[in-house]
Amino acid sequence: ITAFSQAECVEKQRFGPDLPLVHVLSKGITSSNYCIAFAFGSAPSGGLRTTHNITRTSLMSTEEEAPAEGRVLRLHFACRAALPHGSTLRVTSTRLWAPDSSSAHITEGEAPQGSEDSTDFDHHGADADKHLYASSVEMVTTPETYPVWRTRTPVVVVANAAGGDVQKHRYRYMVVTPGVNIEGLGDDDLGEEAEEMVTAEAAPTGSPDHAARLGGGAHTTDETGDGPLSVMMWEDPFVDNRDPSRPDPSVSVMSLPSVRRKNLSLGDLPWRTIDIDLTTLPISGAIQSTAETVPDSIDRDEFADDGVRIDRWNDETDLTFRQYLEHEEAAATNKIEAEANVMEDEAYREATGSDNMIIDEEGEGGQTATSSPSQRMILVCYHLPVILTKSSSDGSWSACWSESLIAKTEAHTITQTYETHWVGTVSTNPPITTDEDKDAVRAVLASMNCTPIFLNQEVEEAHYLGMCKQVLWPCFHNVDLLDLSASGWGQRESMEVVISKGAGDEVNVGNTESDWDQSKLDGWWSAYRAVNSIFADIMSMMLRPNDMIWIHDYHLTLLPKMIHDAEIEETGKRTVEMIYFLHIPFPTSQVFRELEHGEAILEGMLHADVVGFHAFDHARHFLNASKRILGLTYESLVGGLIGVRYRRKKVLVTVSNVSIEPDIIDAALELPSVTEGTKALKEKHAGRQIITGVDIAQRLSGVFLKLLGYERLLHDYPVWQTKVVMIQRCLVPGTRRADEADTLKEVRALVDRIKIKFGPEVIDYEEVICSALPIDQRLSLWSASDVLSVTPVREGFNTVPLEYVYSRNEPATPGVVLTSEFSAINSILNGALRINPYDIQMAVTFMDKALTMSMEEKEARRSRDIEFVSSCPSGMWTRNVLRDLRDATSGTNADGSKNVCEEAAARMESVDEAAAILSTNSLEFPPLNIDAVTRAYKSASQRVLVIDFNGTLVMKEPPGKYLKREMLGTTGNKPPEIVLKALADLCQDPRNTVLVVSGDTQKNLEDALGKVPGLGLAHSNGACYSVPLPGETQREWLSYDLGVDWEAVKKTALPILSKYTARTNGSFVKLTHSSIGWTYYSCDPEWGAQQASYLVPELERELSAFDVRFVTLKGVVEVVPRKLNKGQVVKKILEEVAGTTGGKPVDFILCMGDDVSDEKMFTSVFSFIAESNAASIGTDDSVMEDVSKDKSAPMYAFTVAVGKKKTHASYYVDSSRDVPHLLVGMSGGHIPISQSSSWESDGSGSKRDVFA
Repeated sequence: ITAFSQAECVEKQRFGPDLPLVHVLSKGITSSNYCIAFAFGSAPSGGLRTTHNITRTSLMSTEEEAPAEGRVLRLHFACRAALPHGSTLRVTSTRLWAPDSSSAHITEGEAPQGSEDSTDFDHHGADADKHLYASSVEMVTTPETYPVWRTRTPVVVVANAAGGDVQKHRYRYMVVTPGVNIEGLGDDDLGEEAEEMVTAEAAPTGSPDHAARLGGGAHTTDETGDGPLSVMMWEDPFVDNRDPSRPDPSVSVMSLPSVRRKNLSLGDLPWRTIDIDLTTLPISGAIQSTAETVPDSIDRDEFADDGVRIDRWNDETDLTFRQYLEHEEAAATNKIEAEANVMEDEAYREATGSDNMIIDEEGEGGQTATSSPSQRMILVCYHLPVILTKSSSDGSWSACWSESLIAKTEAHTITQTYETHWVGTVSTNPPITTDEDKDAVRAVLASMNCTPIFLNQEVEEAHYLGMCKQVLWPCFHNVDLLDLSASGWGQRESMEVVISKGAGDEVNVGNTESDWDQSKLDGWWSAYRAVNSIFADIMSMMLRPNDMIWIHDYHLTLLPKMIHDAEIEETGKRTVEMIYFLHIPFPTSQVFRELEHGEAILEGMLHADVVGFHAFDHARHFLNASKRILGLTYESLVGGLIGVRYRRKKVLVTVSNVSIEPDIIDAALELPSVTEGTKALKEKHAGRQIITGVDIAQRLSGVFLKLLGYERLLHDYPVWQTKVVMIQRCLVPGTRRADEADTLKEVRALVDRIKIKFGPEVIDYEEVICSALPIDQRLSLWSASDVLSVTPVREGFNTVPLEYVYSRNEPATPGVVLTSEFSAINSILNGALRINPYDIQMAVTFMDKALTMSMEEKEARRSRDIEFVSSCPSGMWTRNVLRDLRDATSGTNADGSKNVCEEAAARMESVDEAAAILSTNSLEFPPLNIDAVTRAYKSASQRVLVIDFNGTLVMKEPPGKYLKREMLGTTGNKPPEIVLKALADLCQDPRNTVLVVSGDTQKNLEDALGKVPGLGLAHSNGACYSVPLPGETQREWLSYDLGVDWEAVKKTALPILSKYTARTNGSFVKLTHSSIGWTYYSCDPEWGAQQASYLVPELERELSAFDVRFVTLKGVVEVVPRKLNKGQVVKKILEEVAGTTGGKPVDFILCMGDDVSDEKMFTSVFSFIAESNAASIGTDDSVMEDVSKDKSAPMYAFTVAVGKKKTHASYYVDSSRDVPHLLVGMSGGHIPISQSSSWESDGSGSKRDVFA
């Protein structure tokens, strides 16, 4: 395949007449309709081949990759810059690699680039800059050429077609002064010469003194490996035009502390761009600027003798800044439009008097309210927030909204901004059974934008009364399942528990079976899955692209995953956004682990974009469960958010508080029934202060403990026996009948005891069959009472205390709230008295304090809470959660699909952020195309394949799991048989050199791969290696002299490690040829990490005399020689192959790895390419050239990271499950359809090898 024309191919006799030929006719052909001419077979003597044309359209239908995919190119740069004495120029880019990385350090600080233990989220500020500009290429000059600087070795670029036909390469120049460390440098640390060097004296545009002087964390790589160099200056020729709202980077090095205070990001500075046309990529020849590309007003392009274009330092007229200027102009336009939209929205709100935005006033993203919103929000809940009524006269159905956080209200902001729809089941008594009634209900609810779901009664009971109420509800409230089954809850003999409904109507809630029966769990779980599946099927039928779905509560934990899977199966990508919000507590990981299907529940929730809770305790338990059960880590993000990376997707965990609806309470307070009810209660209990409680009649509500405390109050403080009364209402919803029956029996006995001791006047007790009192009855109680007592032992979110505080707002007298420290409301109300309901004496003391509290203190406590209670209705809560959703989904998904909020977010979000500039416009990190690799492999004649072992060839267990294992990581595991065969086939090809690199021991590596003939192995992170030569049967191991007395290191380190091993159960010491590792994979993850944080400083102190460094990854602390890394052996092998092939160049390199230790392999590949003999300044191909000496055969390099992360690699695969496809494809084999190139689950939760 060649880019030469047909005539050139024949005239220059570049190919033999018997070779099939494909050549691209691109000159003068537009990219939308180029042709490919091809001919097969031999040409007649002296004649031309017969050619055939294929249009671009037909080619695109086959989804062929661009022929340049994976091509290695070298870019030389030149820049005219008159720099201060002692300074040098370097060039960097958004691709992170250093020309010489063989001795660079791997430290924990570098972990975010590739460490499995590090966060994959975008970084901001100085910490991000350290990674974004961690490497650069040195530029040199001579007395004859000064002030023109040239790259000493080329910048290596790997072509990829991820961005289309044109690949944009962005870069910056920077000034470095070797030997100067500006970290922490202050005014008094600089001499006059240094001050003069960095102080602008009316410097003209284009001079270095007009550039930005930066430091305080900005570093670049030094090729000598002696450590980072401090960056003294970056280019910023547009500083005078900078947006005033952005920090001014034009400061001297003396002002670096203030720069750090301003949090100036290097991403705010300009960048240069060159475009590489992948459709006309030359095999030789330079890309030159033509007269057509230069504006008439600019005639200053300068070229070196060899054709390299010379950039001009800090010159705003330089053509390479053109795309930056276009970007800034577009950003400014977007910003102006966004500000105009915000002003228009504010004017609309002022005119209409309504808050109809889902954004805050600073422009957090969203749309204006229109009569036809363009985006749809679907709220999914198990129970629709509606009340259905059937007329007794004509049988017609009617519906109204119930009291609910997600019910539609007059001030419901999302209904004014989005097309809103509700989906859920409906509850009626008796249940709806006939098709006629179902159709009538559907018609009534359709007018309310509600879709009802009707379930089979048997399935519904098993799901709701079984799995939800008997398993998930107690577990999520931290009730140990062993305690549940053995503590006597519902295990007593049959009992009569009758509740009077008035008018002679009675209901027996006793005579019920136990709450817990393990034998029923399988059926309950099946029903739970079935109900979630029914919801998913209905949702899939009604979903449209760009919908937002908000799923509520524990009844539907599996739904996010089911919707995700259905959409992927239907469209191939995820287009909808999902929020999952839990309204009850989340248990500790220890209790949650008792759930037989807990892992499936976690995974279901994590398929949402945002997982929300009402209290941080609940969120913290969820994060711990994700860490200990799924091995996931979490990080704090900018803006106070928490992020979990799950399957290449950032899941936001948010805590969002909500209050009551003030307008509804205000209206209800005016009802005559409220006034009359309040008056009746005060008259009934005249002369007594009133303590009120309204609780569900279940054990976790703490009613029994509350009454014990009240009984003790009357006993210890006899004065209150004639001055106080407790009004207690116990609600019986019938969802946990055995629990309710037990609780009622205990409470009744205690109420009777109190009446006998102190008289019937001290307590007013009633039982009501319902899940919530009507609002008028509640408000009557709140208005009449002096103290509200809500003391659960476990509770999610409860709005009763919030209602009480608001109902006692001015002009009413304030009341006092007694709340349990175990409730979610405890973290919201600052004016409440917090008690431990188990501490009876504390409860008595605080009851007495509440009854005797002065009016001044009551008013002060009310003032702490009234602002939140009255200003955070469900509409505000909804807006806050949607803002978090926008934060979670801004940009592009990992699979390349666009997020549906991207347009609105981009319109309102500032595009000046460094993360936006770099992540969305320059960091092209495409997934590996296996077909492209295979084509490049087949076209090459000298190939080197370097593959990591643990986590790449074999599956790596998530080290964050809190599980004791006999087998840790991948120790002792072998690759699948089909992979072993592929490796053997690849090694048999004399054109291939295959090397597997591992951090494991020699024994484990040989046990797994030692029998593969011709396979090169390197263990202990490359400290020892063996590359069998053709015909050799014995494996010879070679090692490096790393300049460390390793026996002395072990003698010093092992006693320290033994001490930590003894105190950290599950940890052990692992010795390899040139490393000492302390592994805590099987420890409690928090305890192990804490011990590791103490271990490293102690080792550093004791081993300071040795030339060693410390590698800290998840679950492992390693001591290794400073010079040791995997990149050393990779570069050694590449040089040996290149030197033993008779001058034949290496023209194909594949390098794959999964963690931070493999990053040095990637950088060594580029280092080898940059330093190869083909790289020379002064060739005709000096702007961009192919690295191969044989110009007819380009070189390909594929550096591949396993897992998408910040990395030096050019491509990625999702996981080690994708590696077999690649190796088998290159070896010429295939994986049968009946087999999968992954390690599947056998249903028991363990992993099995499908190739074995």
